[in-house]
Amino acid sequence: MRNHDGGADVDALGYSCHPTAGAELRRVAEKVVANHPVRALAAVHRVGDLKVGDIAVVVAVSCPHRAEAFEACRKLIDDLKHEVPIWKHQTFSDGTEEWVGAC
Repeated sequence: MRNHDGGADVDALGYSCHPTAGAELRRVAEKVVANHPVRALAAVHRVGDLKVGDIAVVVAVSCPHRAEAFEACRKLIDDLKHEVPIWKHQTFSDGTEEWVGAC
């Protein structure tokens, strides 16, 4: 469970997204499929308020070989976090808040 960030305790978090997030997620996924021997791929990122410890993002990739699947899955999550317009809002136990861009 990730209940801390930068040495501070996180009490609450939420995710919001730009209206284009779904299309951008599809674009990222299609790029992974085009560059890896993917047989199946799934990716979901939740939005809204979550409890600390709730699952926010899930990615899965199936390829003919395990190493290829791990490589494609890593590329998918890394690109999703850097390119899809989803933002995380964290509330810390000391009452401060932080927005983290492009989760």
